[in-house]
Amino acid sequence: MKRNFMDRVIDSIEWLAAIFVGLVAADIFISVVLRKVFNTSIPDSYDFGRLLLGILIFWGIAATSYRGAHITVDLVWTSVGPRMKRAIDIFATLVLMFVVTVQTAMLFDKVRGTWNDNVLTYDLNIPTWPFFAIAWAGDVCAVVLIGIRTWRLIFQPELLSSKPETQANE
Repeated sequence: MKRNFMDRVIDSIEWLAAIFVGLVAADIFISVVLRKVFNTSIPDSYDFGRLLLGILIFWGIAATSYRGAHITVDLVWTSVGPRMKRAIDIFATLVLMFVVTVQTAMLFDKVRGTWNDNVLTYDLNIPTWPFFAIAWAGDVCAVVLIGIRTWRLIFQPELLSSKPETQANE
């Protein structure tokens, strides 16, 4: 099956999110092994851990936004017909896009602030703004994916899978 450009973008963003999960896990594992076995630590391990976790959170938002796989409460959605379900999905996705767009603008302000203030890590004095910029890029990807999801909900609903709960039961 030939994948179109939007599907390749979606897959790439999801792979990047998965890579960040691996980086956070590797950082934690290596830090614990070094501390418990060799009684030493990676310089700036705490800073790297928290900065990578921040990156992971924003790329995770991007990965879950398109699939609609985040935690939802569907009491009303499950009790209405297909047309109303689609209308609810479109409305909810538009609200999500607004919220994440505002969050993205605020996170860019944080990137600019860490750049201007020259915020550095404790041990190695590495600038932290690139970590914030990578997290911001994840948030930008979330807005892009939510935009793609909105487009598909309105104009190409057949390209979206059904709700995650129904997929598990099929």
